[in-house]
Amino acid sequence: MMFPDIVQILIRRHTTVERPVLHLFSGPYVSLGARRIDVPEGSKRLLVFVALRRGPVERRYAAGALWPVGDDTRAAGNLRSALWRLGKAGVNLLAVDQHSLMLHPDVLVDLDLVTSWAGRVVSGLAQPEDLSTPLRDVSDLDLLPGWYDDWALMERERIRQRLLHALEAQCRALTAAGRYGDAVDVAMVAVLADPLRESAQRVLMEAHLSEGNWNEARRSFERYARTLNRELGVRPSSELTALLRRPQPVRGLGDGRAVPAAG
Repeated sequence: MMFPDIVQILIRRHTTVERPVLHLFSGPYVSLGARRIDVPEGSKRLLVFVALRRGPVERRYAAGALWPVGDDTRAAGNLRSALWRLGKAGVNLLAVDQHSLMLHPDVLVDLDLVTSWAGRVVSGLAQPEDLSTPLRDVSDLDLLPGWYDDWALMERERIRQRLLHALEAQCRALTAAGRYGDAVDVAMVAVLADPLRESAQRVLMEAHLSEGNWNEARRSFERYARTLNRELGVRPSSELTALLRRPQPVRGLGDGRAVPAAG
């Protein structure tokens, strides 16, 4: 079973013992070590509903939200059936009492691991290992594919935006550390995920310019300008255009002199 690289790395980093992992990216399903455990069809919505609330959920509220058609008695019966089916999976996924449900404390959620990583990177609190954590393709982290509820669509877009901001912040931090090749790789992931996103194009150009590769920065700019014109009929912002007009340091000059960029 293959998980996205970033999920595998964060799971290993988070714990040294075998714990169940609830996968919402390309899920929902559960893994326990190398074993995949499929969630019963009638229990998926309940498990995801509780997991996304990250705390105790009143049973009555969960039943009414998940089974709004019919009366409270029928909704409560549906909840009991979903819990019974979930228990047949053979892994303790929910902690249940008479009044509430919550995710079992032993269960890791891939969404929580990834959003915590993104939060550290965006806030400038990333550890060295966070900056080296690879995200090869944003589409690898497709939250709840095939779910079209409004809340699922909103959460999917929220996570996508969070990941793009994290990639941009990761690129800037790598550039500041002089890891230009890694910075360009990270920026390219963001650019490929959203070719029209100017902030992603900016960090890519800044990484090239910081390494002294003015021509690569210009090629990136021109490619972006063509894409914008073709797709939206507009030009890059004046702020992005101005990047290529800034004086660029000449590497190898001991006095730190700079010359203006050509063009």
